[in-house]
Amino acid sequence: MFYQAQSIKILGLCLVVGFFSALAGCSSWSSGDFKTPEVRLLKVEVVKAKLLEQNFTLRFRIDNPNSFSLPVRGMEYVLYLNQIKLAEGQASVSVDVPAHGHRNFEIPVNTNLWRHLRQVIKALEKPNVPIPYELTGSVKTGWFFGQSVHMSRSGEIIPGDFIAE
Repeated sequence: MFYQAQSIKILGLCLVVGFFSALAGCSSWSSGDFKTPEVRLLKVEVVKAKLLEQNFTLRFRIDNPNSFSLPVRGMEYVLYLNQIKLAEGQASVSVDVPAHGHRNFEIPVNTNLWRHLRQVIKALEKPNVPIPYELTGSVKTGWFFGQSVHMSRSGEIIPGDFIAE
């Protein structure tokens, strides 16, 4: 009976020590050791484009400058094309970025440009004129006590690069 009670105490002590050790690992994300990862939009791929529904795939790359692996668990985003809100939403992402490494991931996007059709057609009339885009959002990192890494990217796309001749 004495040995059983002693074993339960030792087991409980091991669980408490293990729990606090796990929290100590998570605290490095919230301390000054955490360096903000860089998130870049690599490519916008048209999957399907019908009159009332357009499906795209956004391909991202995340670079981890930290000395520990970085779990990425979600993303919120807003994508504008020529000041027209193309897409907005949240996506579940499950990617582990190795220490001092990078990972690519994709997010499917569904939208309806019907109400902006006139503006889109006007922008596509000159296929060699660049159209500005802006992507803003945040990437959720960590398991329990992670951080949100805010991102903002802007640039230009040339419609002629995406239109088949």
